[in-house]
Amino acid sequence: MDPTTYKDPELTLQDKMVVEVLLDEIGANDETTSPLQEKMGSKETIKKLHDMNDASSPDFDPTVSQLWETPELRNKLSPAIQQYVLDPYINWAKTVVRVPTDVVMLTHLILYFTTIVPSGFYLYYHFSYLHGILHWAMMGYYCGGFTLMKHQHIHGNGVLASKYWVFDTLFPYLLDPMHGHTWNSYFYHHIKHHHVEGNGEQDLSTTMFYDRDSVRDFACYVGRFIFFVWLELPLYFFRKGQFKYACRVAFWELGNYLAIYILYNYVNARATTFVLILPLTVMRFGLMVGNWGQHAFVDPIDPDSDYRSSITLVDVPSNRYSFNDGYHTSHHLNPRRHWRDHPVAFLVGRDRYAEERALVFRNVDYIFITVNLLRKNYLHLAKCLIPMGDQVNMTMEERVEMLRGRTRRFSHSEMKKQN
Repeated sequence: MDPTTYKDPELTLQDKMVVEVLLDEIGANDETTSPLQEKMGSKETIKKLHDMNDASSPDFDPTVSQLWETPELRNKLSPAIQQYVLDPYINWAKTVVRVPTDVVMLTHLILYFTTIVPSGFYLYYHFSYLHGILHWAMMGYYCGGFTLMKHQHIHGNGVLASKYWVFDTLFPYLLDPMHGHTWNSYFYHHIKHHHVEGNGEQDLSTTMFYDRDSVRDFACYVGRFIFFVWLELPLYFFRKGQFKYACRVAFWELGNYLAIYILYNYVNARATTFVLILPLTVMRFGLMVGNWGQHAFVDPIDPDSDYRSSITLVDVPSNRYSFNDGYHTSHHLNPRRHWRDHPVAFLVGRDRYAEERALVFRNVDYIFITVNLLRKNYLHLAKCLIPMGDQVNMTMEERVEMLRGRTRRFSHSEMKKQN
């Protein structure tokens, strides 16, 4: 597979439309494999994307499953199943979820409460290592989608309609630990800390003071988060004078550890290992692998710019299975922007992205951004780049050097000069 030309057939329809517009504008579109672009220009594409998110439009397309777009799902089902199962489910689900496009959120909740929850409880009742391993594997499969559903939950103050606020408020206290999150820590670290500091020098998860292609620096970065975030995050809020946040995050983080300790020592140690401890370890590691990839490329010209300190990915794992998490620049520009609105917002603002020398990749996700950086495989990453603005006229070697130049560590003295 050549990442410079490969078009993943599993891309969401929205991503396919975005890629077609970008490639067409730089004259890199293969018309024999791009029938969509023959039918629509950029303005028509933007309107189509708007209409797909508008519940009053005939083109409205709610997301029911991460596996297929709704029209594709309909084609896979018989007319009877559509009439008596799918359509009633969609109509009912739209009254349950907070945003009509988000039927998939209810689909996920049903999935979790019918699989990982009973599985976890049964392990405490009757443990076996085979079941424990299979449960942990299931958690590993679910954790990305769950985390990005939770991401929407904390940014949107919930995912369900207001009349279901009690369940919407309480379900994270059961599902979070089973997927490796401690109670409320993601909210306080991500909303009250990361989006305030924006990968700047006071961000506890900033990548700026590390060489992002160094295995040693990466190990230090991950180790610091896993072993010390429980202490550093409350101290951060304390230094900022936000004493209530400091007390709350310490209470929930330490309270979660206490619950794990009690379950391990007094209930079932083996079940607690597979249901809570291993997921916590995997999730903490995964969060830092992802954040490293999201903020690996920081332009020294303006490291505080959201355009120049984060990236955009048009790929399957990030966008189909993780609620458009690939549009990370769009998310930092407007943290409250709904996940379905990222592709159209990106296309509307693409000229500004180009002016700001923003980076847009395809055929690679955050995990493999990190993997390729640690292997110093800049050539592969350069091939995955969809060039914009002055990047279009760069040679492949110049793109490699541009990417390499954005991964070097910043010194604290440099940041003081920037400020």
